Amino acid sequence: MNLYLRLLWLLWQLRGLQRRTIFEASRLTFRVLPNDLDLNLHMNNGRYLTFMDLGRVHLTAQAGLLGEMRRRRWMPVLAAAEITYLRSLEPFDRFELVTRLLTWDDKYIYMEQTFERDGELCAHAYVKGLFLQRGGRVPNAEVVAASGYTGEAPPMAEALQRWSELTAVKRDSKK
Repeated sequence: MNLYLRLLWLLWQLRGLQRRTIFEASRLTFRVLPNDLDLNLHMNNGRYLTFMDLGRVHLTAQAGLLGEMRRRRWMPVLAAAEITYLRSLEPFDRFELVTRLLTWDDKYIYMEQTFERDGELCAHAYVKGLFLQRGGRVPNAEVVAASGYTGEAPPMAEALQRWSELTAVKRDSKK
């Protein structure tokens, strides 16, 4: 239930959100609550992924895309996520979730999400996703243009390129 309350709180906060460029990082602050903990009494690894959902909602709203998504009936879909846990988040720790759009290609939009406590990196993740509508996939150029950005996609960093290639190998090995 706690995560629904956090989502409702986030949606309430979006009312006065100032629009920013699609490349400006989204920053959300949370606190580790007792129901976020696992048996080792630190934040459960699955909770990180759920918080990341909230970060992507915030980034989408901040870029001015949330209303456009509703109007056009676009559905965001996550295709892959890779997370590295570096330091534990302990009970009642305050942390910041930072979500950044990195780039896009013909099929996917790539983002980076980090968990930081007092300026210290606790977890790092790459995610890739896409938008669907009735009839198929929404072209990424259309999604990005709806945010007001008309330029080219930034170049993909080598680490992100390798991760993307690995996810393609995994996908293709299951066919």
